[in-house]
Amino acid sequence: MSETSVSILSLSETSNPWVRAISSQLGNIKYGRLSLTLPSGQTLHFGEGDLHATVMLKNYNPLSKMIMQGDVALAECYLEGDWACPNLTALFDLALANEDAFALDNKGGWLFRSLNRLRHMLNANSKKGSKRNISYHYDLGNDFYAKWLDDSMTYSSALFRGRESLQEAQLHKYRTIADMAELKTDERVLEIGCGWGGFSQIAAEEYDCQIEGLTLSSEQLAFAQSRYKKSGIDHLASASLTDYRDAEGQYDKIVSIEMFEAVGYENWDTYFSAVKKLLKPSGVAVLQIILIEDERFESYRKNVDFIQRYIFPGGLLPSVEALEKTLDKNGLSLIDTHLFGASYAKTCEIWQKNFQHAWDDIKPLGFDTRFKRMWEYYLSYCEAGFKAGTIDVGLFKIVNDNA
Repeated sequence: MSETSVSILSLSETSNPWVRAISSQLGNIKYGRLSLTLPSGQTLHFGEGDLHATVMLKNYNPLSKMIMQGDVALAECYLEGDWACPNLTALFDLALANEDAFALDNKGGWLFRSLNRLRHMLNANSKKGSKRNISYHYDLGNDFYAKWLDDSMTYSSALFRGRESLQEAQLHKYRTIADMAELKTDERVLEIGCGWGGFSQIAAEEYDCQIEGLTLSSEQLAFAQSRYKKSGIDHLASASLTDYRDAEGQYDKIVSIEMFEAVGYENWDTYFSAVKKLLKPSGVAVLQIILIEDERFESYRKNVDFIQRYIFPGGLLPSVEALEKTLDKNGLSLIDTHLFGASYAKTCEIWQKNFQHAWDDIKPLGFDTRFKRMWEYYLSYCEAGFKAGTIDVGLFKIVNDNA
């Protein structure tokens, strides 16, 4: 295999049109460097600096599809094994540091983007659609998630203070939410999207609250109910297979941890209308929400990215500005915010290491190499986004306007 540093001028002699096209674009890399190994074995180098990523092409499909169809098609080529990368996070770091060099004006991909948009619309979060979308991701099996999550079975960002373990940081996050919500003994608390019951356990054991959790995942429901019984808190903590739109009664406090992202843009008003209805006039809600930058929101909202296509169908991240507007529209006020995107980058990094380490135990559960590539792409994609600040995560304390 030959390794050759190639100047942009000499690339005009390269016969493959896709190589010529992508090389012209990658020549704009200003921060860091990319090594691109072609199927022939020749390696092209772009840029210079300490930030370095390597991509090995098995065939030319990734180049043609990236140019014609965009980044989702490039991701699909990775899932199919058409290209490899020893450090996906480094590649995404490089791409985010050089967005102009990696942004292609792929107008020819309008049909592909339209089809992706149609798929996303068909995944709309009606009550039936919400259950289908949640099952798609969360009903992969409790055994699958148990292989790489920490012992608290928490699938949301931890909140790190220093060098503590992932589990310690997750429990710190739960206690921070409880304190932010001002949980008190005997209060009635609703958790919208209770997952495997980690927060509910803390609320019941340490704050003596009566907490009810809602989930649309039958796998999570069974785990949470078993968890409460084993912990001796089933007289305080309960869970049910209930859509938030069907919840009734009023609660002193409402907590929702990384559930809002799955609601879908068309249901934002419905969601916050439900929160207002379910929250006592003097109540407090604390939501943990993943965010996208304000300036990216409109473009992001009108397109479909890799995560919406393959990981969370029907989902959409809000920006802070969009969130505040929706709260105001629905008679709710945001009174406190705590952003901690760096903690999510670290959480994703640990999850990736855990996932890779556990793969030999995960594979026998019925998952193939394509599934493995999809998850490693997803976790690296998120880690890089949180590091760069293009996405963030925050805790939002909300009250009724009439409080």
